[in-house]
Amino acid sequence: MKTVLVRNLTRDTVVCPRCEVADNLFTRTRGLMGRAALAEDEGMWIKRCPSIHMFNMKFALDVIFVTQEGVVTDIALGIAPGKTFFAKNNAGKPDSAIEVAAGGAARSATAIGDKLAFES
Repeated sequence: MKTVLVRNLTRDTVVCPRCEVADNLFTRTRGLMGRAALAEDEGMWIKRCPSIHMFNMKFALDVIFVTQEGVVTDIALGIAPGKTFFAKNNAGKPDSAIEVAAGGAARSATAIGDKLAFES
């Protein structure tokens, strides 16, 4: 699967060094289900995803929602297995979700309104 580095341009931090890209029906539907854990440097960028569900998950996640331009619109911290979350429209219309290990949003100091970039 293709991976990208997700960089927070506003804060000059790395959000996710190895972020898998889920950009088709199969990868978007499967997401991170079935995995036992997620390493601190791993994540998934799910395109066309303004909400997430944690059904069949075994670990909590931080989820960062962004517009098509990469502006952070909402952040869900420590979403537990079995839960759902619908992104709020705080800084634009959410288009995709970046799922990282719980605590990842804080480690990168990412906040609503920040600009993210996706690098090959």
